Amino acid sequence: MKQFRNISTLIFDLGGVLINLEKNNCIKAFHQLGFKDIENYLDNFQHKGIFIALEKGEVSTEEFITTLRAACPQAHSDSQITEAWCAYLLDIPVAKLQLLVELRKQFRVIMLSNTNGIHFPFISSTQFEAQGYTIQQCFDKCYLSHELKTAKPEGLVFEKLLASEGIEASHCLFLDDGLKNIQKASQYGIQTYHVAEREDLSFLLNHNTWK
Repeated sequence: MKQFRNISTLIFDLGGVLINLEKNNCIKAFHQLGFKDIENYLDNFQHKGIFIALEKGEVSTEEFITTLRAACPQAHSDSQITEAWCAYLLDIPVAKLQLLVELRKQFRVIMLSNTNGIHFPFISSTQFEAQGYTIQQCFDKCYLSHELKTAKPEGLVFEKLLASEGIEASHCLFLDDGLKNIQKASQYGIQTYHVAEREDLSFLLNHNTWK
């Protein structure tokens, strides 16, 4: 049985923990636009090149799209670029949204995500709002890499979160599907749980989990 003690704050990753991902959909979409080596830039845990620059807030959405238009000779509009980029994203099971709402009755629930100014609004509208939820209903606060100007597994991510929250690291439980992210959080004294692909997280509602 999974058990944790003295937890007051739950920190959820977004991609791969809440929303299901399919990298191959994104690769296929960009191939159709003429981006021949797109697979060299994408990773489920930390992208490369212009993609990680977007997620760290080092380039604007406009600069990102302009750069990709040059790499995608078959793209005739900005919307084709954003649609290909969002093809990475699948669905958030409604049970996980319900889970977040329930957990907020007992814990402070926050998000810590490597994400960007294209994906996050898209997920908010097509997953949360489309299923009758708002980000504010599900989370007390969201820490997003493109706003923090740093991305997991860099230690600065956790330093900024802990400083902002003003909480002891040992009172936090961090749930992420990236092993490097989990390992880095542990170095700061944060309790962790490595989430498997499409894992049911309903054990978090079991009172025995918190003994």
